Amino acid sequence: MIIAVDFDGTIVRDKYPEIGTEFPFATETLRMLIQAGHKLILWTVREGDTLKEAVEWCSQRGVEFYAVNQTFPGEDNEADHYTRKIKADIFIDDRNVGGLPDWGTIYELIQEDKTLEEIFFEHAHEEQPKKKGWWPF
Repeated sequence: MIIAVDFDGTIVRDKYPEIGTEFPFATETLRMLIQAGHKLILWTVREGDTLKEAVEWCSQRGVEFYAVNQTFPGEDNEADHYTRKIKADIFIDDRNVGGLPDWGTIYELIQEDKTLEEIFFEHAHEEQPKKKGWWPF
């Protein structure tokens, strides 16, 4: 599967043009997706030096992208048919309708091919731990 991933507000907290702090488990989840055979595209508004910094930041954490702001490596950005719109199976972005789920949920959605509805239903029906004490609530 080809997965386009935003950087600011998705992998890290948005501090553009600086790099914010990583969201918990973001790069760990991305590494797991790569190991599972998915191709990741870094899809960001960053360009020039700020883009290089983001790619290097990810690389230092073991996240190597299949492509960066392109559908495939070496895509000709000057060609007449070129479009900045990335062709991907899934987009992970903080501007999703409903916001960005946590990275554990994102992994479950992709690897187990579930919907958000299925995940929420499962978690809503999990048995909750009993409270200690003699109070009934």
